Amino acid sequence: MPATASSSAPAPSATSSSDDSSSQYNYTPTEYVCIIYVVLFSITALTHLFQTLKYRLWWLIPTILLASSGEVIGWAGRLWSSKNVDARDPFMMQIVCTIIAPTPFVASIFITFGHLVHRLGSQYSWLSARYYSRVFLTFDLISLIIQAAGGGIAASSNTVSTENLGGNIMLAGIVLQMVALGLFMILGLQFFISYFNNRPVREKYSANRSTLTLTNGRAWNGKLKALSGALAFASGVLMIRAVYRTIELADGWNGPVISTQVYFNVFDGAMVTLAMYTLNVFHPGRLLFSQPDVSQVFVNATEKDKNPSNTVESLA
Repeated sequence: MPATASSSAPAPSATSSSDDSSSQYNYTPTEYVCIIYVVLFSITALTHLFQTLKYRLWWLIPTILLASSGEVIGWAGRLWSSKNVDARDPFMMQIVCTIIAPTPFVASIFITFGHLVHRLGSQYSWLSARYYSRVFLTFDLISLIIQAAGGGIAASSNTVSTENLGGNIMLAGIVLQMVALGLFMILGLQFFISYFNNRPVREKYSANRSTLTLTNGRAWNGKLKALSGALAFASGVLMIRAVYRTIELADGWNGPVISTQVYFNVFDGAMVTLAMYTLNVFHPGRLLFSQPDVSQVFVNATEKDKNPSNTVESLA
């Protein structure tokens, strides 16, 4: 946030989406909109909980489930503000939660794509499948820590300078997340271009090109195509959201962007909602983790063909 603000209470804005421009929002959050988003995020959170238990993917708890729960809390804060717009606690609750909550969700995309690259063939990727999780989760964790630190400072501040400091720290975390997400999307695009053209950028197995083609041709089925499209779509809408939040925070507590409710409802609430429901419908547990690793099966079969005795022993 710019450090030029003269008070912690936002000034009236001509772009406010409500007659109440003296509030901390420069508008009064619309009650029915807040209710809709609380319900939507509650539904996706409960659905993700069911899917986590069904597919036993426990890493979804600190990622997608944490993110969806954070969104419920954030929008509950906005709903609270719709009843008491001058209260500081719900205002800071929604600021901190809606900024931080999507970060662990982004982590779930990184993890899922790393497994997808392993399934389709990491030889087509500039970055090894295992490093998608290591590198981008590191970025995501640092971003989360920075945003949480900034949110904590802003929420506990009693002075304008401290509040602006917290806002600037949150902005730095959002920018880092946006950069990481952009780099991830570039690497993802590179992977699929190499995969579609069957042009490995590095070696994975000591096999000839026809073997690689056969292996990945078997792996590329309808479920993985659907998951790939879902990950691309979710990444895209979260990038739109990250760009919006960057502009919003850079514009300051009293800027026209943060003071216009419809921008927040569409470019934050709707984008995160779309991302979360996309992975409800195209869940990695159903589309990726419930399938056998075809490439590994093929490699094992090849090794057995080279050593018939192994096959006999395995059947004995």
